[in-house]
Amino acid sequence: MGFIKEQNYQFYSKRMVESQIRARGIYYDRICNAMIKVPRHLFVSGVSNQQAYSDQPLSIGHGQTISQPYIVAFMTMLLKLQKEDRVLEIGTGSGYQTAILAELVQKVYTIERIPDLSKRAKRVLDKIGYKNILYRDSDGTVGWEEEAPFDKIIITAAAPEVPVKLKYQLSDNGVMVVPVGDYKTYQILHIISRKGNTFETKESIGCRFVPLIGKNAFKM
Repeated sequence: MGFIKEQNYQFYSKRMVESQIRARGIYYDRICNAMIKVPRHLFVSGVSNQQAYSDQPLSIGHGQTISQPYIVAFMTMLLKLQKEDRVLEIGTGSGYQTAILAELVQKVYTIERIPDLSKRAKRVLDKIGYKNILYRDSDGTVGWEEEAPFDKIIITAAAPEVPVKLKYQLSDNGVMVVPVGDYKTYQILHIISRKGNTFETKESIGCRFVPLIGKNAFKM
């Protein structure tokens, strides 16, 4: 991927990876290298470089956030990505998670319900140079049926339950990662694996995300 040349950002991204990612047990080189390479500060505004790479979520407007770096790395790890994968992302948001995915897989399909966020993310991702991302402004809870099945699906907002429609857009042996629970308190990351028409669900760590809003999730 092509990258704009900005002085010193990798000082912050390397420190972020060492202190927040590797220090917490995520050693996968492909994920760590992607997080060093992607200029996280381009996906937020109104904060310093140091804040952009800090161990916390940050506001991106419209009541949405860019996730804490560790959560981005952890959810990416749970997907068990392969280079040839086609990945559906529900919730483009800032575009940072999208960029990490685009570093690691063949193609990313990303859906955002807030057009302003989608446009802003696309502008940044185009500026950086990604050519393997397709965008859609719509209700992510219904997925992207005409492009299904997907090898992996990641949902970056809190669902009241695992979205059934999205489960059936997974390919055989596909994996979906989604935070499930009450968006007013906290959620548990769920990992769904598809084997034919059978789905296995495992629970992982607790987390906090903004609500997944749409036809098959929370209504706002």
